[in-house]
Amino acid sequence: MKFNLINKESWDRLPYFNYYMNDIKCTFSITANIEITNLLMEIETNELKLYPILLYITSNIINKHKELRTSFDENGNLGYWESINPSFTIFHEDNKTFSNIWVEYLDDLRMFYTNCILEIKKYSNVKRLFAKKNQPQNIVPISCVPWFSFTGVNFNVCSYEKFPYLLPVITYGKYFKRNEEIFIPISLQIHHAVCDGYHATRFLNELQKMAWNFKTWLVLN
Repeated sequence: MKFNLINKESWDRLPYFNYYMNDIKCTFSITANIEITNLLMEIETNELKLYPILLYITSNIINKHKELRTSFDENGNLGYWESINPSFTIFHEDNKTFSNIWVEYLDDLRMFYTNCILEIKKYSNVKRLFAKKNQPQNIVPISCVPWFSFTGVNFNVCSYEKFPYLLPVITYGKYFKRNEEIFIPISLQIHHAVCDGYHATRFLNELQKMAWNFKTWLVLN
């Protein structure tokens, strides 16, 4: 869980950071539809679960870009995490509540997928907001609303403990069919102090490319 400090004196983003952190405090969100027709077919053919696959590709992209891992540490120092783990929600059908759990991100899809399935099973009946203890600081919240195909989502996350929350907040919706293709909506919220439209759309474009090029990484045997 290494945290790399940012030297503000040599940081080329400092004017933007100060402006959106102090003058116009601003977060923004973008919602897009990701085409997953063939990816979903491959997942169903191999009797896999979609949710862990989404967690993997989302975390994979975030871990490629330090802008999406930029945050404050517990002492208010600005920096970026060496790696980020997904914190995600599981739904309790009986009482209609949810719990947050987390899993360590691994580049190895097979190991990551197995760990996700085991953790979901382990905590499926633990009815607490934070079901899994010892949640690390280097996490990104990823949730899914599988009951509806939304066209926009906005979470106004103002702070985390004592400092402004800078990491992404990601939500998936119910996938839907349009013509002969299947799409899944995703909403990405980020803080403008550390990310711009370029960084947001790069994330979405790379997510789409991973969905299209699944044969290069979806290997579990």
